Amino acid sequence: MVRSRPRLGFLGLGWIGRNRMEAMAATDMGEIVAYADLDPQAVAESDTLAATATRTDSLEEILALQPDGVVIATPSALHAQQAIQALEAGASVFCQKPLGRNAGETAAVVAAARAADRLLATDMSYRHTAAVRAIAAEIASGGMGEICAVDLTFHNAYGPDKPWFRNRALSGGGCLIDLGVHLVDLALWLLDWPQVECTAAALKAAGRPLDPAGEAVEDLAFATLDTATGVPIRLACSWNLPAGCDCVLRLDFFGTKGGVSIVNRGGSFFNFEAWRHDGCETRLLSAPPDDWGGRAAVDWLSRLAHGEGFDAECAQLVTVARTLDAIYARAGFPEPESPSVTKEMK
Repeated sequence: MVRSRPRLGFLGLGWIGRNRMEAMAATDMGEIVAYADLDPQAVAESDTLAATATRTDSLEEILALQPDGVVIATPSALHAQQAIQALEAGASVFCQKPLGRNAGETAAVVAAARAADRLLATDMSYRHTAAVRAIAAEIASGGMGEICAVDLTFHNAYGPDKPWFRNRALSGGGCLIDLGVHLVDLALWLLDWPQVECTAAALKAAGRPLDPAGEAVEDLAFATLDTATGVPIRLACSWNLPAGCDCVLRLDFFGTKGGVSIVNRGGSFFNFEAWRHDGCETRLLSAPPDDWGGRAAVDWLSRLAHGEGFDAECAQLVTVARTLDAIYARAGFPEPESPSVTKEMK
C-alpha cells in the first residue's frame, strides 16, 4: 500500500540529486526517510533537507527501511541495476536520465516496473518547462498545420566534470546520450511518437571522427531522423563547443501554417522563451521567470502520493533509447558492454 505521504529514499546527492530532494521536500508531500552518497560533503549538505532521515551507505540499507519510492541520481552505468533492485523490493522509482545505457537496459527496467506494478519515471525535465508546454499547446491545436521539419540544438560550453561521463562503457556514450536524449524525447513526445529512422549520423571527439573501437565518447554529435511520413528531424549537440556563451538550446518546429521556437535567453541553462511565427511576424508565447528544475520530480511524487502504480506510458522510454541506439549504430558504434560495478561506483 502506498501511503498518502510517501516515504522516500535518495540514492546519489550530487547537484541534481540534492536539487530534486530540495524540490520534493518543499512540497511536504513526502517524508524523506533515508539517503546515501559516497561523498561526505554531499551527505553533509543534504542533512538540513532531511534532518530526521537516516544516513545510509548503500541502496540495500535504504531498501531495508521499506520506502515507498527511491530517487536515483548515480552514475549512468548503475541506473538500470539500481532501479530494478528498488522496483523488485516494492519501491517506485524516479531516476535521472538515461534510465539505461541502451534500449536493452531500459526495457529491462520498464519490465521490472510492470511486473511490480510500481510507478517509474525519469527526469525528462524539459517537458515541464513553461516554454515547452507553450509550444506543445500550439502544436496540439493544429493551428500550425502539418509539421514538415524539426531542428533541434543543445550545446553545453562546459561539459561534464566527472571522469565516468567520458568512458563509453560507464556512460553509454557522450553528449548524445547526455544532451541528445532530451532532444530526441522532446521531438518524439511533441510529435506524438511517430516511427522514425536514423538516416544520417556523425560523432566527433576533439574535432575528429570518433573511433568506434576506443573507449572515448563523442563531444559533438549530428543526426537526422526521418518519420514514416517524411518529416526530417535534425539534431545537433555538444560538450565544450566554443559557442560564445554558456549554452545554446534551440528547438524549431516548422508547419505548413506557422512555426514555433524555443530559445534560451542570454546563453542561460535555465531561462527559456517560446515564440510563435507566422510568415515574417513573431509573437512571444512564454518567457522567464520559470522555476522548472524540480517539476518532473514533484510530478512523480504527486502521482505516487495519489497511489498510482505502473504507468504504461513509461514504455516510451524504450522508444527514446532505441532511437539513440539507432543513431549510434548509424555512426558505426556497437552497444556498450556492461562492466562489473567497481567499488568506487557502488
